[in-house]
Amino acid sequence: MKQVQIIGAGLAGCEASYYLANKGYSVTLFESKNIKPNPVQVSKGFAELVCSNSLRSNELTNAVGTLKAEMRLLNSLIIQAAEFAQVPAGASLAVDRVKFSEFITSKVKQHPNIKVVEQEVVDFDLTIPTIIASGPLTTPDLQTQIQKLLDNDDFYFFDAVAPIIKKESINMEIAFRKNRYEKGDTSDYINCPMNKTQYDQFYDALIHGEVAISHLAGEQELKYFEGCMPVEAMAKRGPKTLLFGPMKPKGLRNLDGTNNYAVVQLRQDDAKDSLYNLVGFQTNLKWPEQKRIFQMIPGLENAEFVRYGVMHKNNFINSPKLLNLGLQLKTNPKIFFAGQITGVEGYVESSVVGLIAAINLDRFTQGLELLSPPSTTVSGALIHYINNASPIDFQPMKANWGIVDELENFNKQDGKVQKKTLLSERAISEIKKYISQI
Repeated sequence: MKQVQIIGAGLAGCEASYYLANKGYSVTLFESKNIKPNPVQVSKGFAELVCSNSLRSNELTNAVGTLKAEMRLLNSLIIQAAEFAQVPAGASLAVDRVKFSEFITSKVKQHPNIKVVEQEVVDFDLTIPTIIASGPLTTPDLQTQIQKLLDNDDFYFFDAVAPIIKKESINMEIAFRKNRYEKGDTSDYINCPMNKTQYDQFYDALIHGEVAISHLAGEQELKYFEGCMPVEAMAKRGPKTLLFGPMKPKGLRNLDGTNNYAVVQLRQDDAKDSLYNLVGFQTNLKWPEQKRIFQMIPGLENAEFVRYGVMHKNNFINSPKLLNLGLQLKTNPKIFFAGQITGVEGYVESSVVGLIAAINLDRFTQGLELLSPPSTTVSGALIHYINNASPIDFQPMKANWGIVDELENFNKQDGKVQKKTLLSERAISEIKKYISQI
């Protein structure tokens, strides 16, 4: 039985381990979180979701929705887990974090071909085919080893997570249930409306709130990723920025049909429907400030917080310089990288890169040519992006139609929805061809 090692039991590492184990490999999976936990991890399970509980849109006209469809065809473990642990979220795929992690942890630990080793990796055998999927919070000692492999290339940004509150503490005499544009058969989101006076007061408190910086001591420059920017940092760009972001009122009229100046949305966070997170409210405010400022939101005046937001460092490598299209290290063909450390951003994106890295490691050990999906697919477009982006100022990328190859001979007069529909249909057709080749 061929031996491989996977470093990191996050989304990408679990996806890769499960794929290779099912292919008959003897997989050693290293995970250090229970030996050396980081500031944002709260559970002992694998594939912990620390930012949001949403895997974003399920709609095929959305690039990430099509990416999920591609992953279903690839028999993704992460998509299986998400559908098992799904909670209501309109057109989005949101999950109960605990059930999601438990499903994956059980599948991985019970697989006869996977040996889990709970220890921090500070050195590793470069003669064994390896996938490094240590994630955005790679431990300092492992980061040192990786930097030796990579000639000390060092990239980072900072990420933040949103608070979670008890549903029973939400004042439903003020808040109301509704999905944006009333999508879906049920009203899954709780909405807290604001008039202009309330918004102005909230905005002023938010931009003057005291932020927590103690655990980031020594860092001179904070680089935020746009997709998970702290709400207070976003607000400082201008008084109306939030009105086009997490507090956008469009599509969320009151139940009597009147308009709101701003709306804060809350999304179900657990299967029991007892916890809700503030959508788009990732934050690095100090905890007492979070309580004070977020309780200014109408309907949340008595909110009980079960988790406050925190900010943490995310590491990622200079993939365009270091990796080939098969996610293989150019200077050492036995080393592959996967997940968020490669410069993709998002749960689904990280997972699919783990899957493609595993496919290519399998092909490498068989002496076959490495093969990633074409850039007409969303999965392939992500990998082509991190392979071909400028290495001078490489930044993380989420799934979007802008990185997917354009349609040939498309008539713009047919409209954006038709274009996205055709892009999705082509992507699914192309991923089926890819699967037939592997």
